[in-house]
Amino acid sequence: MAAFQHIAQAQSTYQIPLLAGDNAFLGDILSSDQTEPEKPISCGLFRLQKGEPLTYTYKYDEMKIILEGNFTITDSTGQEVNAKPGDVFYFPKSSTITFTTSDYGLAFYCGQKTKNFV
Repeated sequence: MAAFQHIAQAQSTYQIPLLAGDNAFLGDILSSDQTEPEKPISCGLFRLQKGEPLTYTYKYDEMKIILEGNFTITDSTGQEVNAKPGDVFYFPKSSTITFTTSDYGLAFYCGQKTKNFV
């Protein structure tokens, strides 16, 4: 029997690694890839600071909930949402999404991927 894992105060204490440019940060906190290699699931935090937009084409399905700040989120179909805390998003595999922010935004994500697969 496996025990659960706990990361205390991750939203405020986890040092999110730099992903792109000097303003986009993303880091997996936990992953099931060791115990469920055929159907892994990973979760972590995404932070974007004012500056360069981040455009990303997903290689896996992912869901995000906005925790702090704001994002403007657009996709290749032209859909655009001004996202705020409490908003939840589903990004299907192969979707191309652009994230921008007027100040900063922090989101929690959960994706069907192995840890650190970006």
